[in-house]
Amino acid sequence: MFNNSLFNNFLSKDSPLVLGLRHYPYTLGLLGICVVLFVLQVLTGVDASSPTVQDLLKWGANFLPLTMGNEPFRLITSLVLHIGLLHLMFNMYALYYFGQVAEQMIGSINLLILFVLSGIGGNLLNNFLALQTLLNNESINRGQIGVSAGASGGIMGIGAALLMTALLRTPINQIGLNFRSLLLVMAINLSYGFLVSGIDNAGHIGGALTGAMLGFVYVFNVKLNKNSLIFVKFSPFMLVAFMLIVMLFGMMYWQLHQNTMTLIE
Repeated sequence: MFNNSLFNNFLSKDSPLVLGLRHYPYTLGLLGICVVLFVLQVLTGVDASSPTVQDLLKWGANFLPLTMGNEPFRLITSLVLHIGLLHLMFNMYALYYFGQVAEQMIGSINLLILFVLSGIGGNLLNNFLALQTLLNNESINRGQIGVSAGASGGIMGIGAALLMTALLRTPINQIGLNFRSLLLVMAINLSYGFLVSGIDNAGHIGGALTGAMLGFVYVFNVKLNKNSLIFVKFSPFMLVAFMLIVMLFGMMYWQLHQNTMTLIE
């Protein structure tokens, strides 16, 4: 028999799910997209613990010859694609850990912008270093270019943005963070990438650098509106900053695209 009281408790106004949907819906939305995509992969025959390169490419992974060839959408699709169940679980925990705090500080739309731009920044750095490998080897057939995927670039960007607010001692929406605690968590995540093989360190670093830039933008936005108790989510300064970062990434992509196409041809 259906347990109606259990269902009602699950959907009550004080349940974790309802509170989460109220305060950090985009964080839960990103979690849901990553999990649903992983389930769909498994249901279509992809190995849950060790997907093949062909499977990853089919589902939108980042890969220099394709991403910087004629499939730039991989800069974004790779952000919600994961390489096995453990990879997914680790990233989803980190996304929830950082995302729910960031979303309550800067708002849902800004969290999404932060995640996507940081992820793209990480992928661009990954592809830049991959291209340098090819150029140094003087042959596209000699360079061993890996396939990358995962939300970690975007997650590191969120963490770095939070770290910047803590470093500059700037509470946003009345939320202040502990710099030492955040620094320790970020250091562990970055160090893990260098200690374990197969981790996209370039994606982590590129994401963190992008997130740090955006964190400074958020802090400066608060300074410009110091008389406001509420974070101004779309001030002219922030819109200009977003546009400049997008333009910078666009120029970086075009240069990488041109150089990659020259090698492929």
